[in-house]
Amino acid sequence: MLLVACNEAKTTKEVTSSMDDTSSNSLFASKPEEMATAPVDSATMMKNWMAYMTPGDVHKMIQSWNGSWTGEATMWQAPGAPAETSKTTAVNKTILGGRYQVSNHTGSMMGQPFEGMSTLAYDNARKVFISTWVDNMGTGLMKLEGPWDEASKTMTLSGKSVDPSSGTGKEMDIRETFSLIDDNTQLMSMYGAGPDGKEFKMMEIKFTRK
Repeated sequence: MLLVACNEAKTTKEVTSSMDDTSSNSLFASKPEEMATAPVDSATMMKNWMAYMTPGDVHKMIQSWNGSWTGEATMWQAPGAPAETSKTTAVNKTILGGRYQVSNHTGSMMGQPFEGMSTLAYDNARKVFISTWVDNMGTGLMKLEGPWDEASKTMTLSGKSVDPSSGTGKEMDIRETFSLIDDNTQLMSMYGAGPDGKEFKMMEIKFTRK
């Protein structure tokens, strides 16, 4: 009986091992693009890296937005709700050799002092803008990304943000548009889901260069 048990255990182990090998092979076989990646020579790697790290025309455009701006903010708590207006100030500065822009915002919200900070990047490899936002009205971080439309001078960013009012940590879809009206005027609009799940404009800020 011991011999039979040993043989059964051996057979089970062989079958399990075979299944593991098959599963492992299937896993890799399901992603041929990972296995088929062609090696890149060192010269090409360096060229690619330099292209990725070197600020270009888009970064120069971002840098032209440096300085102090006043903002006229309008907010809506829900579709059709009365608008709440306030004044804000934004100070923009590029960092790390002009590769990123940091913006510090101050103002008031719901009768309380408001502070916020954003970062803006343009990824040379992916050809998209990436924006992050933190403020003293929350404890999370919002990340949005999207393309630039040269014809309308507008970037359209999308991502997710926690809905604090739900009390559950649930995230909601966020869409933001940032348009250049002229060299001294910018318009930012933010959209989110209303109680019915449909998108509505939550906020709009018109920035004017000081």
